Amino acid sequence: MRDLFASLVALVLVFAALSLATTLHYYRKRRERAAQAERSRGRRIIAELPVGEDLTLFTEDAVRFYYGSLSVDKAAVMAVRVLINGAPIATVTSTRAPQGALQPTSVDDRPDGIARDRWDVALETLEGTTLVECGAVRERVSQELARKVFDAVKADVERRNASTTPLR
Repeated sequence: MRDLFASLVALVLVFAALSLATTLHYYRKRRERAAQAERSRGRRIIAELPVGEDLTLFTEDAVRFYYGSLSVDKAAVMAVRVLINGAPIATVTSTRAPQGALQPTSVDDRPDGIARDRWDVALETLEGTTLVECGAVRERVSQELARKVFDAVKADVERRNASTTPLR
């Protein structure tokens, strides 16, 4: 009887392991297809962000940044800010931004407390702010993702700053 019970437990464990392996395989394939679809559109993948239960891609092409289904014209970005728990810690502002038009971005802290630091990047345009959620997975992981997004947008803002004169 004990051998029969041990065999059933082993069978259940093998079935569970195979099920997990199959799920991980399909999940990886779905991520690869999504990344390939972005590349086929001529976009460069900057970061895979842990938003919700899935990963969301932050990508760019020659004229726009893409965050999931949202897009932001590169020429419209007036400021980019790294936020930790809703407070800005680094900012780059475009010289093309009208003086006084942009207020510092601050996002209300979520009620999940301070158990984990939440890293975000705010892309500010004259029409509004797009918040790119970089996650609260682990401090180092989310910080690196936020840095990748911030650095990509910062490089574009600085390139445009160098090639244009400020608006007054």
